[in-house]
Amino acid sequence: MISKLPKVTTSIFAVMSKMANDYKAINLSQGYPNFKSDPYLLELVNKAMKQGFNQYAPMPGDIGLREEISKKVENLHQKKYNPETEITVTAGATQAIFTVISAIINAGDEVIIFTPAYDCYGPAIELFGGKIIPIQLKAPLFSPNWEEVSDKITDKTKMIVINSPHNPSGRLLVEGDMLQLQNLAEKHDLLVLSDEVYEHIIFDGNIHQSAAKFPELSKRSFITASFGKTFHNTGWKLGYCLAPEYLMKEFQKVHQYNVFSVNHPMQKAIATYLKSEHHYLGLSSFYQQKRDYFLNLIKDSRFKVIPSDGTYFQLLDYSNITSESDISFSERLAKENKLATIPTSVFNANQEDFKQLRICFAKTEDTLAKAAKILNEI
Repeated sequence: MISKLPKVTTSIFAVMSKMANDYKAINLSQGYPNFKSDPYLLELVNKAMKQGFNQYAPMPGDIGLREEISKKVENLHQKKYNPETEITVTAGATQAIFTVISAIINAGDEVIIFTPAYDCYGPAIELFGGKIIPIQLKAPLFSPNWEEVSDKITDKTKMIVINSPHNPSGRLLVEGDMLQLQNLAEKHDLLVLSDEVYEHIIFDGNIHQSAAKFPELSKRSFITASFGKTFHNTGWKLGYCLAPEYLMKEFQKVHQYNVFSVNHPMQKAIATYLKSEHHYLGLSSFYQQKRDYFLNLIKDSRFKVIPSDGTYFQLLDYSNITSESDISFSERLAKENKLATIPTSVFNANQEDFKQLRICFAKTEDTLAKAAKILNEI
């Protein structure tokens, strides 16, 4: 048998989580919280189950949830998405991203991605015969060079993929970035896939620049998001996709045959949960407190740090400590120091190594304090 993805191996998240288990290391590698879910949200799920919402939800998602998503986006970004025709509830953001690519990308289409890039983009593009055009963002600021982007666009370019807040760097695209993207997309008739999983985790008074905020950009953009990330329940695998009707029709052609319907009682619960804005608007201060707590604990360590602008990830520059590769260093940290992290070179074009590790600070203060103690001793 000939593999359709011959270069794809086990994801770095699975590898490092296994190392954390094997070596009994503190796991700051995989991006999931280790604290409990909101009891009220769990109560709402339980209530929905008891009320009998245990069969298929409508293919696009529970209409009550789609209406709440529409209200939320309009309130935050002044863009109205029709809940009937422009919103689909998905099995997490990764499924939404895969569905967008499978619905849009044909053999020979070129797709621009910014590296370091979340690892689900590339395999999906290649699976459907697309060609990845990577543009490497440079440490420490990871800001796009839009002249370079313009130079990489050809008559075969179909789509640009963006991610803000950005995993793994924690950087944000600013308004100027989005305006330049909008201009290029209009000029070259490109589609955009905007991965906005960490849309509600923004620090230091910054503002999330959603593709929904920019009128001409929103007309040609798919936006993907995650309730699992937002509400500390990554195992629920529940998210959504926004797109203008002409694009959503193509999205749903694929969605109905590879997923069709997503967890019904959880949709009912989140529809109610979203009615209280503080459930998502309070996340920035919640996670900024964790970021600041952790960074204060390691301020005297040998790691160099630029505080994350968003997400619940933080990069640690270890260039003052060792010249070994980030993969080797992360493996040694797990084995010898009992701390699991993510080497960032695996997300880069040609595995460029900036001597940086990614850690997840969506953890209890006790876990963060134990991890900081280890880092301070290195």
